[in-house]
Amino acid sequence: MEEQITTAKTAEAQEEQDRSDEEAQASIQIWKYVIGFVEMAVIKCAIELGISEALEKHGRAITLLELSSALGCPESSLGRIMRFLVHQRIFKQNMTPQGTITYSQTTISRRLLRLGENSMAGFILLESSPPMLAPWHGLSGKVMAEEASAFEATHGEDVWSYAAGNPGHSELINEAMSCGGDGTGMRMLVKAFPWINGINFDLPHVVAIAPVGDGVEHVGVNMFERVPKADVALLMWVLHDWSDDECIQILHKCKEAIPSDKGKVIIVEAVVGEIIDHDKLEHVRLMLDMVMMAHTSKGKERTFKEWEHVIHRAGFSRFVIKPIHAEQSIIETCP
Repeated sequence: MEEQITTAKTAEAQEEQDRSDEEAQASIQIWKYVIGFVEMAVIKCAIELGISEALEKHGRAITLLELSSALGCPESSLGRIMRFLVHQRIFKQNMTPQGTITYSQTTISRRLLRLGENSMAGFILLESSPPMLAPWHGLSGKVMAEEASAFEATHGEDVWSYAAGNPGHSELINEAMSCGGDGTGMRMLVKAFPWINGINFDLPHVVAIAPVGDGVEHVGVNMFERVPKADVALLMWVLHDWSDDECIQILHKCKEAIPSDKGKVIIVEAVVGEIIDHDKLEHVRLMLDMVMMAHTSKGKERTFKEWEHVIHRAGFSRFVIKPIHAEQSIIETCP
C-alpha cells in the first residue's frame, strides 16, 4: 500500500511539473504573437538601409562607426537595430583585440542583398509592403465568407488587377517572384542549359518590361486562353494562386501546347501534409497556405490528393512528385 501511495505522489508531482513547464513555455511563446511583426519590420528596415550591401562592399568586419558612415545614419539608432539583428543571428558580432565591436555577414544576411545569389529581399519587401499587409486584417472575414478575397475586400480589386494599375507594386511582385514576369528564371535555365530555346510567357503588360535578349523569347498571353507551343511547359509558383477549376483550365491549355507523345508539364509547387513529421519546411508550406488565403480568392497550397485531382481532371494520364529539399516539390505530368 505504501508503495502505491508513493507511486501516486510521484505521478502527481510529475504532472504538476509538466503543467508548470507548459505554463513557462506559453508565457514565452505568446509574445511571438503579440509582437511577432517586429522581426519582419526590422528585417525590412535592414534591407531598405542596405546594411548587407554595406558590409559586402567592405569585404570585412566593420565597426558601427564605419557602418553608420557608409549608410549615412546615426550610430545610436543603427546600434539598436544591429543589436537586435545580431541577437536574431542575422549578422555576426565580433570583438577586436582592442575591445571594439565589429559586424560581419552571415549566410542568411547575404540573402538580404537585393542582387545577391539566393536573395530573398524581394519577397520580404513584397510581403511587408502596405498593400500586402492590409488584407491580413480581414482574414477572419475571409474565413466567414468563403467566396470573398481579403485582398479584394481591402483594395476593391484582386492582386493582379491591383498590380496592373500600380507599376511600383507590379515591380515588387516581379522582383519577388524572379522566376516569371521578367523572365529571370527562364534566363537562368537557358544559361545553365544553352541548348534550350526558352519562352517566357505572362500577361502583355508584364512581359512588356522584361529585358530583351539572353536567348529568351517573351510572349504576352493570357494562360487561360493560350499557352505557347513547346516541348515542356514549366509552371513555377503559379497554380497555388488559383482555384481547382482554374488550375484545371490552365493545365488543359498547357496540355494543348505540348506534344502528346513526349511532352511534359513541370509544376514547381508546395505539397502539404505528405512529408515526414520532422520536415523543417512543412511550417513554411503551411504559412504559404495562409498567404494564399489572405491574398487570393480560392488559391491554396495542395496535398497529394488535391494535386492528383486537378492533374487527372485536366486530362493527364500520369504524374510523379519529386521532393527537392525545398518548400516546393517538382511535379512532372505527362499526357
